[in-house]
Amino acid sequence: MASTFIGNSTSIQEMFRRVSEQFTAMFRRKAFLHWYTGEGMDEMEFTEAESNMNDLVAEYQQYQDATADEEYEEEEEEEEEEITG
Repeated sequence: MASTFIGNSTSIQEMFRRVSEQFTAMFRRKAFLHWYTGEGMDEMEFTEAESNMNDLVAEYQQYQDATADEEYEEEEEEEEEEITG
């Protein structure tokens, strides 16, 4: 028996944020960088990857904020209905 679960959540951004922070700390120290540059990678590729990760986190944050705003508006509407109803 096999099963699959697919979820739609912005909570993954916390993991992306932690990975990004760890990457930034190591990249500043140039830890292990020589292994990658020795195989032909350029430091600019790491900078671009960091930028892409930050953009991804920002996009998830934008969706999370939009969802929170919608929930707040729904709560306000329910309170108004209780008062007027």
